[in-house]
Amino acid sequence: MGKNMIVAQSGGPSAVINNTVRGIVETARQMDEIDTVYAGWHGIEGVLKEELLDLSKQCEEEISLLRTTPAAGSFGTCRYKLKPGQDEDFDRVMEVFKAHNIGYFCYVGGNDSMHTAYTVANLARERGLDVCGLGGPKTIDNDVGDSEFKLVDHTPGYGSTARYWAHYIQQANEENRGSSPADPVLVLQAMGRKIGYIPAAARLADPKREMPLQIYLAEKEVTIDQIHENINTMLKERGRAIVVVSEGLSITGLEIPEEFIVRDSFGHPTFSSSKITVGQMLTNALNDRGLAVKGAARCNVPGTHQRNDMVYASTVDLEESYYVGQKAALLAGAGEHGYMSTILRTDWDNYQVRYDKVPLSEVAEKDRKFPSQWISECGTDVTDDFVKYARPLIGDNWVSVPMIDGRLRLAQLNTSKEMFADQKLSSYIPQGDRS
Repeated sequence: MGKNMIVAQSGGPSAVINNTVRGIVETARQMDEIDTVYAGWHGIEGVLKEELLDLSKQCEEEISLLRTTPAAGSFGTCRYKLKPGQDEDFDRVMEVFKAHNIGYFCYVGGNDSMHTAYTVANLARERGLDVCGLGGPKTIDNDVGDSEFKLVDHTPGYGSTARYWAHYIQQANEENRGSSPADPVLVLQAMGRKIGYIPAAARLADPKREMPLQIYLAEKEVTIDQIHENINTMLKERGRAIVVVSEGLSITGLEIPEEFIVRDSFGHPTFSSSKITVGQMLTNALNDRGLAVKGAARCNVPGTHQRNDMVYASTVDLEESYYVGQKAALLAGAGEHGYMSTILRTDWDNYQVRYDKVPLSEVAEKDRKFPSQWISECGTDVTDDFVKYARPLIGDNWVSVPMIDGRLRLAQLNTSKEMFADQKLSSYIPQGDRS
Protein backbone atom coordinates (compact mmCIF):
# COMPACT_ATOMS: atom_id res chain seq x y z
CA MET A 1 0.00 0.00 0.00
CA GLY A 2 1.46 3.34 -1.05
CA LYS A 3 1.20 6.73 0.55
CA ASN A 4 -1.40 9.30 -0.40
CA MET A 5 -1.05 12.37 -2.60
CA ILE A 6 -2.46 15.89 -2.35
CA VAL A 7 -2.77 17.85 -5.58
CA ALA A 8 -3.81 21.48 -5.36
CA GLN A 9 -4.06 24.55 -7.58
CA SER A 10 -3.02 28.11 -6.96
CA GLY A 11 -3.30 31.48 -8.65
CA GLY A 12 -5.27 32.49 -11.71
CA PRO A 13 -6.57 29.45 -13.60
CA SER A 14 -6.22 28.75 -17.32
CA ALA A 15 -8.10 26.91 -20.03
CA VAL A 16 -5.92 23.83 -19.59
CA ILE A 17 -5.09 23.68 -15.87
CA ASN A 18 -7.65 20.92 -15.31
CA ASN A 19 -5.98 18.81 -17.96
CA THR A 20 -2.73 18.95 -16.01
CA VAL A 21 -4.66 17.71 -12.97
CA ARG A 22 -6.17 15.00 -15.16
CA GLY A 23 -2.68 13.93 -16.21
CA ILE A 24 -1.64 13.69 -12.56
CA VAL A 25 -4.73 11.82 -11.40
CA GLU A 26 -5.01 9.31 -14.24
CA THR A 27 -1.32 8.48 -13.99
CA ALA A 28 -1.27 8.27 -10.20
CA ARG A 29 -4.25 5.93 -10.21
CA GLN A 30 -2.15 3.36 -12.07
CA MET A 31 0.85 3.52 -9.73
CA ASP A 32 1.39 1.16 -6.80
CA GLU A 33 3.47 3.80 -5.00
CA ILE A 34 0.51 6.19 -4.76
CA ASP A 35 -2.68 5.17 -2.99
CA THR A 36 -5.39 7.84 -2.70
CA VAL A 37 -5.18 11.13 -4.60
CA TYR A 38 -6.79 14.02 -2.75
CA ALA A 39 -7.47 17.53 -4.02
CA GLY A 40 -6.88 20.46 -1.73
CA TRP A 41 -10.24 22.27 -1.83
CA HIS A 42 -9.31 25.74 -3.06
CA GLY A 43 -5.60 25.16 -2.95
CA ILE A 44 -3.42 25.35 0.12
CA GLU A 45 -6.35 26.87 2.02
CA GLY A 46 -8.17 23.56 1.69
CA VAL A 47 -5.11 21.74 3.01
CA LEU A 48 -5.02 24.07 6.03
CA LYS A 49 -8.73 23.53 6.66
CA GLU A 50 -8.37 19.76 6.13
CA GLU A 51 -10.82 19.91 3.23
CA LEU A 52 -9.53 17.11 1.01
CA LEU A 53 -11.67 15.94 -1.89
CA ASP A 54 -11.07 12.29 -2.82
CA LEU A 55 -10.23 12.24 -6.53
CA SER A 56 -9.56 8.51 -6.58
CA LYS A 57 -13.26 7.82 -5.96
CA GLN A 58 -14.45 10.13 -8.71
CA CYS A 59 -16.17 8.74 -11.79
CA GLU A 60 -13.63 8.09 -14.54
CA GLU A 61 -15.83 9.88 -17.08
CA GLU A 62 -15.83 13.06 -15.01
CA ILE A 63 -12.06 12.93 -14.60
CA SER A 64 -11.78 12.46 -18.37
CA LEU A 65 -13.98 15.52 -18.95
CA LEU A 66 -11.45 17.67 -17.09
CA ARG A 67 -9.67 17.76 -20.47
CA THR A 68 -12.13 20.27 -21.89
CA THR A 69 -13.30 21.87 -18.64
CA PRO A 70 -11.61 25.27 -18.28
CA ALA A 71 -10.50 27.24 -15.25
CA ALA A 72 -10.46 25.66 -11.79
CA GLY A 73 -14.08 25.30 -10.80
CA SER A 74 -13.83 21.55 -10.27
CA PHE A 75 -12.09 21.86 -6.92
CA GLY A 76 -10.90 25.42 -6.80
CA THR A 77 -7.81 27.56 -6.64
CA CYS A 78 -6.64 30.24 -4.24
CA ARG A 79 -4.32 33.21 -3.83
CA TYR A 80 -3.35 32.42 -0.27
CA LYS A 81 0.36 32.67 0.47
CA LEU A 82 2.23 30.85 3.20
CA LYS A 83 4.45 33.65 4.46
CA PRO A 84 7.48 33.61 6.74
CA GLY A 85 6.36 33.98 10.32
CA GLN A 86 3.08 32.12 9.83
CA ASP A 87 4.36 29.24 11.92
CA GLU A 88 0.90 28.04 12.86
CA ASP A 89 0.05 27.58 9.18
CA PHE A 90 3.17 25.55 8.54
CA ASP A 91 2.56 23.45 11.65
CA ARG A 92 -1.00 22.82 10.52
CA VAL A 93 0.08 21.60 7.06
CA MET A 94 2.43 19.13 8.73
CA GLU A 95 -0.38 17.89 10.97
CA VAL A 96 -2.65 17.35 7.97
CA PHE A 97 0.11 15.47 6.13
CA LYS A 98 0.61 13.15 9.10
CA ALA A 99 -3.10 12.64 9.74
CA HIS A 100 -3.75 11.55 6.14
CA ASN A 101 -0.53 9.66 5.41
CA ILE A 102 0.54 12.13 2.72
CA GLY A 103 3.72 11.18 0.91
CA TYR A 104 3.31 13.39 -2.15
CA PHE A 105 2.37 17.06 -2.45
CA CYS A 106 1.91 18.40 -5.97
CA TYR A 107 1.09 22.08 -6.45
CA VAL A 108 -0.04 23.30 -9.86
CA GLY A 109 0.59 26.97 -10.45
CA GLY A 110 3.10 29.71 -11.17
CA ASN A 111 6.38 30.72 -9.54
CA ASP A 112 4.75 31.60 -6.21
CA SER A 113 3.10 28.18 -6.17
CA MET A 114 6.44 26.55 -6.89
CA HIS A 115 7.82 28.35 -3.85
CA THR A 116 4.97 26.96 -1.74
CA ALA A 117 5.62 23.41 -2.97
CA TYR A 118 9.34 23.82 -2.32
CA THR A 119 8.92 25.32 1.16
CA VAL A 120 6.22 22.94 2.40
CA ALA A 121 7.91 19.74 1.23
CA ASN A 122 11.32 20.75 2.58
CA LEU A 123 9.80 21.60 5.94
CA ALA A 124 8.08 18.22 6.01
CA ARG A 125 11.39 16.49 5.44
CA GLU A 126 13.08 18.58 8.11
CA ARG A 127 10.44 17.31 10.51
CA GLY A 128 10.99 13.68 9.60
CA LEU A 129 8.11 13.22 7.16
CA ASP A 130 8.85 11.34 3.94
CA VAL A 131 7.08 13.75 1.58
CA CYS A 132 7.95 14.40 -2.06
CA GLY A 133 7.22 17.99 -3.05
CA LEU A 134 6.54 18.55 -6.73
CA GLY A 135 5.26 21.26 -9.02
CA GLY A 136 3.15 21.33 -12.13
CA PRO A 137 3.68 24.53 -14.14
CA LYS A 138 0.72 26.76 -14.95
CA THR A 139 0.64 30.39 -15.96
CA ILE A 140 -0.84 32.25 -18.89
CA ASP A 141 1.88 34.89 -18.37
CA ASN A 142 4.59 32.39 -19.37
CA ASP A 143 6.86 33.87 -16.71
CA VAL A 144 7.98 30.67 -14.98
CA GLY A 145 11.52 29.62 -15.81
CA ASP A 146 14.51 31.25 -17.45
CA SER A 147 14.84 33.75 -20.30
CA GLU A 148 17.22 31.42 -22.14
CA PHE A 149 14.54 28.68 -22.29
CA LYS A 150 16.95 26.04 -21.01
CA LEU A 151 14.90 25.18 -17.92
CA VAL A 152 11.41 25.85 -19.23
CA ASP A 153 10.43 26.53 -22.82
CA HIS A 154 6.87 27.60 -22.03
CA THR A 155 4.15 26.88 -19.51
CA PRO A 156 0.73 25.29 -20.06
CA GLY A 157 -1.91 27.97 -20.33
CA TYR A 158 0.12 30.41 -22.37
CA GLY A 159 -0.50 28.78 -25.75
CA SER A 160 -4.28 28.98 -25.31
CA THR A 161 -4.23 32.61 -24.23
CA ALA A 162 -1.90 33.42 -27.13
CA ARG A 163 -4.34 31.71 -29.49
CA TYR A 164 -7.20 33.73 -28.00
CA TRP A 165 -5.33 36.96 -28.77
CA ALA A 166 -4.36 35.88 -32.26
CA HIS A 167 -8.04 35.36 -33.10
CA TYR A 168 -9.27 38.34 -31.10
CA ILE A 169 -7.01 40.70 -33.03
CA GLN A 170 -8.21 39.32 -36.36
CA GLN A 171 -11.81 40.00 -35.36
CA ALA A 172 -10.97 43.37 -33.83
CA ASN A 173 -9.33 44.33 -37.10
CA GLU A 174 -12.59 43.66 -38.94
CA GLU A 175 -14.43 45.83 -36.42
CA ASN A 176 -11.88 48.63 -36.71
CA ARG A 177 -11.79 48.46 -40.49
CA GLY A 178 -15.55 48.75 -40.68
CA SER A 179 -16.11 51.47 -38.10
CA SER A 180 -12.92 53.50 -38.60
CA PRO A 181 -14.65 56.63 -39.99
CA ALA A 182 -16.17 57.10 -36.54
CA ASP A 183 -13.76 55.09 -34.36
CA PRO A 184 -10.34 55.13 -36.04
CA VAL A 185 -8.39 53.98 -32.97
CA LEU A 186 -9.12 50.81 -31.04
CA VAL A 187 -7.12 50.35 -27.82
CA LEU A 188 -6.99 46.78 -26.48
CA GLN A 189 -5.56 45.86 -23.10
CA ALA A 190 -4.03 42.43 -22.54
CA MET A 191 -3.38 40.55 -19.30
CA GLY A 192 0.15 39.76 -18.20
CA ARG A 193 1.05 42.28 -15.50
CA LYS A 194 4.63 43.36 -16.19
CA ILE A 195 5.62 40.70 -18.71
CA GLY A 196 4.85 40.94 -22.40
CA TYR A 197 4.19 37.42 -23.67
CA ILE A 198 0.41 37.89 -23.91
CA PRO A 199 0.27 41.27 -25.70
CA ALA A 200 3.11 40.07 -27.94
CA ALA A 201 0.80 37.27 -29.11
CA ALA A 202 -1.26 39.88 -30.95
CA ARG A 203 1.39 39.74 -33.66
CA LEU A 204 0.43 36.11 -34.36
CA ALA A 205 -2.76 37.49 -35.94
CA ASP A 206 -0.70 39.36 -38.52
CA PRO A 207 2.76 37.83 -39.02
CA LYS A 208 3.19 39.63 -42.37
CA ARG A 209 2.48 42.99 -40.71
CA GLU A 210 -0.39 44.02 -42.95
CA MET A 211 -2.64 45.44 -40.21
CA PRO A 212 -2.22 48.94 -38.73
CA LEU A 213 -1.14 47.34 -35.46
CA GLN A 214 1.02 48.72 -32.65
CA ILE A 215 2.03 46.65 -29.61
CA TYR A 216 3.34 48.21 -26.38
CA LEU A 217 4.95 45.86 -23.86
CA ALA A 218 5.50 46.76 -20.22
CA GLU A 219 9.23 46.01 -20.68
CA LYS A 220 9.71 49.00 -22.99
CA GLU A 221 9.65 52.49 -21.50
CA VAL A 222 7.38 54.90 -23.32
CA THR A 223 5.88 58.35 -22.78
CA ILE A 224 2.38 59.54 -23.57
CA ASP A 225 3.91 61.97 -26.07
CA GLN A 226 5.60 59.10 -27.93
CA ILE A 227 2.46 56.97 -28.05
CA HIS A 228 0.34 59.92 -29.20
CA GLU A 229 2.82 60.73 -31.95
CA ASN A 230 3.16 57.08 -33.03
CA ILE A 231 -0.59 56.65 -33.31
CA ASN A 232 -1.14 59.91 -35.16
CA THR A 233 1.61 59.00 -37.62
CA MET A 234 -0.15 55.72 -38.32
CA LEU A 235 -3.49 57.50 -38.66
CA LYS A 236 -2.01 59.82 -41.28
CA GLU A 237 -0.61 56.83 -43.18
CA ARG A 238 -3.35 54.23 -42.74
CA GLY A 239 -6.40 56.12 -41.49
CA ARG A 240 -6.84 53.84 -38.51
CA ALA A 241 -4.89 52.05 -35.75
CA ILE A 242 -5.21 49.06 -33.46
CA VAL A 243 -3.20 49.54 -30.29
CA VAL A 244 -2.44 46.66 -27.89
CA VAL A 245 -1.05 47.52 -24.46
CA SER A 246 0.09 45.43 -21.50
CA GLU A 247 -2.15 45.86 -18.47
CA GLY A 248 1.02 46.66 -16.52
CA LEU A 249 2.35 49.20 -19.03
CA SER A 250 3.77 52.27 -17.33
CA ILE A 251 3.34 55.36 -19.50
CA THR A 252 5.41 58.34 -18.41
CA GLY A 253 3.09 61.30 -18.08
CA LEU A 254 0.09 59.03 -17.60
CA GLU A 255 0.79 57.18 -14.38
CA ILE A 256 -1.91 55.28 -12.47
CA PRO A 257 -1.91 56.38 -8.81
CA GLU A 258 -0.86 53.54 -6.51
CA GLU A 259 -4.03 53.94 -4.45
CA PHE A 260 -6.07 52.95 -7.51
CA ILE A 261 -4.29 49.60 -7.84
CA VAL A 262 -5.63 46.49 -6.07
CA ARG A 263 -3.09 43.84 -5.04
CA ASP A 264 -3.54 40.17 -4.15
CA SER A 265 -2.07 38.36 -1.16
CA PHE A 266 1.14 37.73 -3.11
CA GLY A 267 1.56 41.48 -3.57
CA HIS A 268 0.85 41.28 -7.31
CA PRO A 269 -1.41 43.93 -8.84
CA THR A 270 -4.76 42.62 -10.07
CA PHE A 271 -5.42 45.20 -12.73
CA SER A 272 -8.88 43.92 -13.60
CA SER A 273 -9.92 44.66 -10.01
CA SER A 274 -8.37 48.11 -9.94
CA LYS A 275 -10.28 51.35 -10.18
CA ILE A 276 -8.85 52.38 -13.52
CA THR A 277 -7.01 50.62 -16.34
CA VAL A 278 -4.10 51.79 -18.46
CA GLY A 279 -6.14 51.03 -21.57
CA GLN A 280 -8.91 53.40 -20.57
CA MET A 281 -6.47 56.06 -19.37
CA LEU A 282 -4.67 55.94 -22.72
CA THR A 283 -7.95 56.14 -24.62
CA ASN A 284 -9.00 59.18 -22.61
CA ALA A 285 -5.63 60.85 -23.17
CA LEU A 286 -5.77 60.25 -26.94
CA ASN A 287 -9.22 61.77 -27.17
CA ASP A 288 -8.22 64.72 -24.99
CA ARG A 289 -5.12 65.41 -27.07
CA GLY A 290 -6.86 64.89 -30.37
CA LEU A 291 -6.36 62.50 -33.28
CA ALA A 292 -4.90 63.24 -36.70
CA VAL A 293 -8.16 62.15 -38.33
CA LYS A 294 -11.79 62.70 -37.42
CA GLY A 295 -13.42 60.40 -34.92
CA ALA A 296 -12.51 59.10 -31.48
CA ALA A 297 -10.52 56.34 -29.86
CA ARG A 298 -12.37 53.53 -28.10
CA CYS A 299 -11.19 50.97 -25.61
CA ASN A 300 -11.78 47.25 -25.07
CA VAL A 301 -10.48 45.55 -21.94
CA PRO A 302 -11.08 41.77 -22.20
CA GLY A 303 -11.59 40.11 -18.84
CA THR A 304 -10.74 36.71 -17.47
CA HIS A 305 -12.25 34.95 -20.49
CA GLN A 306 -8.90 35.45 -22.23
CA ARG A 307 -7.47 32.84 -19.86
CA ASN A 308 -10.43 30.45 -19.55
CA ASP A 309 -12.11 30.32 -22.96
CA MET A 310 -12.08 26.63 -23.86
CA VAL A 311 -13.43 27.25 -27.36
CA TYR A 312 -10.23 29.16 -28.19
CA ALA A 313 -7.92 26.72 -26.40
CA SER A 314 -4.90 25.44 -28.28
CA THR A 315 -4.88 21.72 -29.05
CA VAL A 316 -1.11 21.81 -28.60
CA ASP A 317 -1.54 23.41 -25.19
CA LEU A 318 -4.10 20.79 -24.19
CA GLU A 319 -1.87 17.89 -25.14
CA GLU A 320 1.19 19.34 -23.42
CA SER A 321 -0.73 20.22 -20.26
CA TYR A 322 -1.71 16.57 -19.86
CA TYR A 323 1.77 15.20 -20.35
CA VAL A 324 3.34 17.72 -17.98
CA GLY A 325 0.87 16.52 -15.34
CA GLN A 326 1.70 12.93 -16.17
CA LYS A 327 5.40 13.73 -15.77
CA ALA A 328 4.77 15.21 -12.31
CA ALA A 329 2.99 12.01 -11.21
CA LEU A 330 5.81 9.85 -12.59
CA LEU A 331 8.36 11.94 -10.68
CA ALA A 332 6.31 11.44 -7.52
CA GLY A 333 6.10 7.69 -8.00
CA ALA A 334 9.86 7.55 -8.51
CA GLY A 335 10.43 9.39 -5.24
CA GLU A 336 11.90 12.45 -6.99
CA HIS A 337 11.63 15.27 -4.47
CA GLY A 338 11.93 18.99 -5.15
CA TYR A 339 11.19 19.16 -8.87
CA MET A 340 8.77 20.82 -11.25
CA SER A 341 7.83 18.97 -14.42
CA THR A 342 8.76 20.98 -17.47
CA ILE A 343 8.47 21.26 -21.24
CA LEU A 344 11.65 21.63 -23.28
CA ARG A 345 11.80 22.30 -27.01
CA THR A 346 14.00 19.88 -28.92
CA ASP A 347 13.48 21.21 -32.45
CA TRP A 348 12.83 24.85 -33.32
CA ASP A 349 12.34 24.31 -37.05
CA ASN A 350 10.00 21.31 -36.80
CA TYR A 351 8.37 21.83 -33.44
CA GLN A 352 9.06 18.97 -31.03
CA VAL A 353 9.23 18.87 -27.24
CA ARG A 354 10.19 16.53 -24.43
CA TYR A 355 9.06 16.45 -20.81
CA ASP A 356 11.68 16.77 -18.12
CA LYS A 357 12.21 18.16 -14.63
CA VAL A 358 13.77 21.27 -13.13
CA PRO A 359 14.66 21.84 -9.45
CA LEU A 360 11.97 23.85 -7.70
CA SER A 361 14.72 26.00 -6.20
CA GLU A 362 15.53 27.30 -9.69
CA VAL A 363 11.98 28.43 -10.51
CA ALA A 364 10.43 29.29 -7.13
CA GLU A 365 9.55 33.01 -6.97
CA LYS A 366 11.77 33.75 -9.97
CA ASP A 367 10.16 35.63 -12.85
CA ARG A 368 11.22 34.92 -16.41
CA LYS A 369 11.75 38.06 -18.51
CA PHE A 370 10.56 38.73 -22.04
CA PRO A 371 13.74 38.76 -24.15
CA SER A 372 14.68 42.35 -25.01
CA GLN A 373 15.92 41.22 -28.42
CA TRP A 374 12.36 40.18 -29.26
CA ILE A 375 11.13 43.78 -28.95
CA SER A 376 11.49 45.90 -32.08
CA GLU A 377 13.81 48.90 -31.98
CA CYS A 378 10.88 51.25 -32.47
CA GLY A 379 9.21 49.74 -29.39
CA THR A 380 5.83 49.23 -31.06
CA ASP A 381 6.21 45.65 -32.23
CA VAL A 382 7.85 42.27 -31.64
CA THR A 383 10.31 40.52 -33.90
CA ASP A 384 10.03 37.52 -36.21
CA ASP A 385 12.02 35.50 -33.66
CA PHE A 386 9.15 35.84 -31.21
CA VAL A 387 6.69 34.75 -33.89
CA LYS A 388 8.85 31.68 -34.57
CA TYR A 389 8.84 30.88 -30.85
CA ALA A 390 5.13 31.36 -30.24
CA ARG A 391 3.51 30.23 -33.50
CA PRO A 392 3.67 26.44 -32.79
CA LEU A 393 2.11 26.90 -29.37
CA ILE A 394 -1.28 28.03 -30.68
CA GLY A 395 -1.78 24.96 -32.87
CA ASP A 396 -3.78 24.63 -36.07
CA ASN A 397 -7.03 22.92 -35.12
CA TRP A 398 -10.10 23.66 -33.06
CA VAL A 399 -10.73 21.85 -29.80
CA SER A 400 -13.67 19.45 -29.92
CA VAL A 401 -15.75 20.27 -26.85
CA PRO A 402 -18.56 17.83 -25.91
CA MET A 403 -22.02 19.36 -25.79
CA ILE A 404 -25.44 18.26 -24.55
CA ASP A 405 -28.62 20.14 -25.48
CA GLY A 406 -26.62 23.05 -26.86
CA ARG A 407 -24.58 23.49 -23.68
CA LEU A 408 -20.99 22.59 -22.88
CA ARG A 409 -20.62 19.26 -21.11
CA LEU A 410 -18.20 20.15 -18.35
CA ALA A 411 -16.78 17.89 -15.67
CA GLN A 412 -18.99 17.61 -12.60
CA LEU A 413 -16.97 16.11 -9.77
CA ASN A 414 -18.90 14.67 -6.87
CA THR A 415 -18.38 17.17 -4.05
CA SER A 416 -20.86 15.69 -1.59
CA LYS A 417 -19.72 15.43 2.01
CA GLU A 418 -18.94 11.72 1.81
CA MET A 419 -16.45 12.36 -1.02
CA PHE A 420 -14.19 14.33 1.29
CA ALA A 421 -11.67 12.69 3.59
CA ASP A 422 -12.84 12.32 7.18
CA GLN A 423 -11.55 15.24 9.21
CA LYS A 424 -9.29 13.98 11.97
CA LEU A 425 -8.12 17.30 13.38
CA SER A 426 -9.80 20.24 15.05
CA SER A 427 -11.14 23.04 12.85
CA TYR A 428 -8.64 25.67 11.80
CA ILE A 429 -8.69 29.23 10.47
CA PRO A 430 -5.62 30.09 8.33
CA GLN A 431 -3.50 32.79 9.91
CA GLY A 432 -3.89 35.14 6.97
CA ASP A 433 -7.69 34.98 7.22
CA ARG A 434 -7.88 36.02 10.86
CA SER A 435 -9.09 39.53 11.48
